[in-house]
Amino acid sequence: MENELKYKLWAVGGGKGGVGKSIVTLLLGTILARKGKKVVLVDADLGGSNLHTLCGIKYPIYTLADFIKRKADNIEDVIMLTPIKNLELICGADDILGVANPKSTQKERIFKHLNKIDADIILFDLGAGTSFTTMDFFLYAPNKIVVLTPQITSIQNAYGFIKSSLYRLLVRRFGRDDDCYEIIKQLTSPGEDECIDSVIELKTAFEGLGEQYYANLLMCLEELNLGIIVNMVRNRNESNVGNVVKDVANNYLGLSPEYLGFVNYDRMLESSINNMKDYLIKAIDNLAGSCIDDIASNILIKNSNPESAIANAAYLQTKGCQ
Repeated sequence: MENELKYKLWAVGGGKGGVGKSIVTLLLGTILARKGKKVVLVDADLGGSNLHTLCGIKYPIYTLADFIKRKADNIEDVIMLTPIKNLELICGADDILGVANPKSTQKERIFKHLNKIDADIILFDLGAGTSFTTMDFFLYAPNKIVVLTPQITSIQNAYGFIKSSLYRLLVRRFGRDDDCYEIIKQLTSPGEDECIDSVIELKTAFEGLGEQYYANLLMCLEELNLGIIVNMVRNRNESNVGNVVKDVANNYLGLSPEYLGFVNYDRMLESSINNMKDYLIKAIDNLAGSCIDDIASNILIKNSNPESAIANAAYLQTKGCQ
């Protein structure tokens, strides 16, 4: 089961609203479905869901809220069909008090049941920001994608999102060990006297606790399997933004995210937001859809052969898309 989940679960997040996370998730799911994969989208933006609207579903009969509130015993009961063959959807909800911030037991129940879904790929569409719920969904998925645009504010927020996900992971992994927690606090909330400014210093501090602590920290960093997608790219210079974020995350956080590719700005997509069904049906023939097709192909290669995926991504970055 663990090996199956490694290839099955993908979370799509980012620090800033308006970067196109939902559109990227929907297009990625559509293209993967057209490649013969059984795909389930999960609208995990519990405070502002809109994937159902983009799929052409005005009034969802079932939502994730029905499962959270135990009106549905199994998560399969709230899965809905979409106009795209092989693509199904679990709608989010923003109209029930408390659903946007489920309790830990409720999140654990969601994760447990998601594992049972009969699908080749499950995509989480996360909300903006770095709330605990968003971070927990992001960290639960073995495969994580950060979406951003070339704007400086989006770049800053994407880096902040990656940094917050790392800190959340460290606290969850080592928070019950007093010595480790005190070190992590120096990184996340530096005081006047004691301060850890980088992951390099964090590694040194953990190494001082003992070899096993240091080894566990390295495993934790490797576990944060990140991919980067830059959306709404208009020129070659903007397409390099993904490499910039990748280098900064590596230099300052000790992480090695993979640049999965970029999506060109598509005026046709922008004008189709109110009627996405027609765009999705012809997605692979449109500008943004063709870019997502390259990314989807790379994801499928990554699942079967990680080394080939890295080489493929490097090659695709020389093309018009990715």
